[in-house]
Amino acid sequence: MIWGSVSEFLDMGGYGLYVWGSYLVTLICIAGEIILVSKRKRTLLEHLSLIHQSNKQEKTNETAS
Repeated sequence: MIWGSVSEFLDMGGYGLYVWGSYLVTLICIAGEIILVSKRKRTLLEHLSLIHQSNKQEKTNETAS
């Protein structure tokens, strides 16, 4: 397709709202997924750290007894 101006390109032959809206929704979903995955990773690392500290304390208590 050949567009004569930027506004014609953004209009996309009358389908611009659908096309650019689809891109926007996709971008929001991808950004949301990245944020959720990073939060899950942080939470998992915190839980693993607590488990590791708990196991360390149990071993220390066992050797002291």
